[in-house]
Amino acid sequence: MAAGAGRRGRAALASKGAGGAKCKLTPAQLRELAMLLDAGPAVQGWDEDQCWTLARITEVAWRRFGVEYTLAGMDLLLHRIGWSVQVPARRAAERDEAAIAAWREETWPVVKDGGGPGRLDRLRRRVWPGLEAAQGPHVGTARYPPRW
Repeated sequence: MAAGAGRRGRAALASKGAGGAKCKLTPAQLRELAMLLDAGPAVQGWDEDQCWTLARITEVAWRRFGVEYTLAGMDLLLHRIGWSVQVPARRAAERDEAAIAAWREETWPVVKDGGGPGRLDRLRRRVWPGLEAAQGPHVGTARYPPRW
């Protein structure tokens, strides 16, 4: 039993709510953080791209409010204020839409259907040979299925 729990009875063992640290930011600071994020990363000095990362947001919170968060803690905080992780769609610069469309029309149906005619020829190793293959003086008596 915990120290002192015996003197206070069941009340000492009651739950005190979810564990973990309290939010380090006040409700006003949370609103300000949301406004800073809405303004975009370029306003904060990240001109290379228009993507917020957990590391960048954590740095903004440190510079603006003087509070330090781990990346996991910042992720939880962002979910609490309604933000979620967004992964930008990346496409190759040399992407050839016509070649992709042609592949979808011609090649994909063959792949999807299992290879088209003659596909069983490629499965020859998986098909057990008939009893006639197990006959001969060098093999022994025929049994089916063969034991490996």
